[in-house]
Amino acid sequence: MPGDPTDDLPALPPDVPSGGGLSRGEPGPVPGERPLLVLGAGVMGCGIAALALSGGLSVLLVDPDADRLDAARADVRAHLRTAQLLGVATGPLGELTTATDPSGARDPIAVVEAVTEDVETKAKALTGVCATVPPGTPLVSNTSSIPMGELAPALPRPADLVGAHFMNPPCLIPSVEVVRGPLTSDAAFAGLTALLARLGRTPVQVGDAPGFVTSRLLHPMINDAARVVESGTADAAAVDALMRDCLGHREGPLRTADLIGIDNLVDSLRVLRQRTGDARCEPCDLLLAKVDAGHLGRKSGRGFYDYGSPERRSRDGGSPDRGRHDSEGVGR
Repeated sequence: MPGDPTDDLPALPPDVPSGGGLSRGEPGPVPGERPLLVLGAGVMGCGIAALALSGGLSVLLVDPDADRLDAARADVRAHLRTAQLLGVATGPLGELTTATDPSGARDPIAVVEAVTEDVETKAKALTGVCATVPPGTPLVSNTSSIPMGELAPALPRPADLVGAHFMNPPCLIPSVEVVRGPLTSDAAFAGLTALLARLGRTPVQVGDAPGFVTSRLLHPMINDAARVVESGTADAAAVDALMRDCLGHREGPLRTADLIGIDNLVDSLRVLRQRTGDARCEPCDLLLAKVDAGHLGRKSGRGFYDYGSPERRSRDGGSPDRGRHDSEGVGR
């Protein structure tokens, strides 16, 4: 299902500043350049695809759920529209192709896996693609918490595996947390470094451990913030205002939870709890209740804040509406 991601994108207003301090990829498509293969058309898969497209790199976005792929086109357009309006996507875009299996990707520049935060799910997706792409193709896992040393032995080509934790939204965040596992080859790590340079992103290498740096610090803090709301000490808006205005957290932990996706956050916390034994990482009842209710954050239209329906936000261009705060407690 090939398509042009520029469909329905508005022209960039003349008064929008360019750059804004964020780097981007090369100025447009490079003749003969191989595409990027992205596995998973969820929030991060669509965001990573949009980042590549914004730099002129063509993308094959794969997800076994055909309905999810249909929705993914609108999600990618929303990411690109935001990037255009903020002046970080100003050149020709790459071409987006979608498919329910990766068989059409014979020689991608790299594979980026962005599926559910679960070892078996990630191993299954990466093992399946190994039957299609040549040996030596970097297999990049966008895990937020699973060590490469744990995932690699489950793959037929463990030396090709390397970690890259993109943050949401990828088009707007200039650095990427990268992880070289104990089995990662020099060629795979060099391939990831070259890909990030092509995307205009700065790699920050960290050690291979549960949660790496960002999730190990951020996710327990968000869990604690949710516990404060759960206890009735403060509502979400008050927690975020204090963390933002007094302690310098850019968005506040609970608005950040909505951006991450509360279901993704719970998955990551469980990984951390199982692998570190840290009781702070046990997902609190309020987070679990929101997942059970389908209140997953921005992607569902409601989390700690109310953002309206995903369909309306897609029609409106995916604008970063800050949302009305939701102070509900467990079970309400």
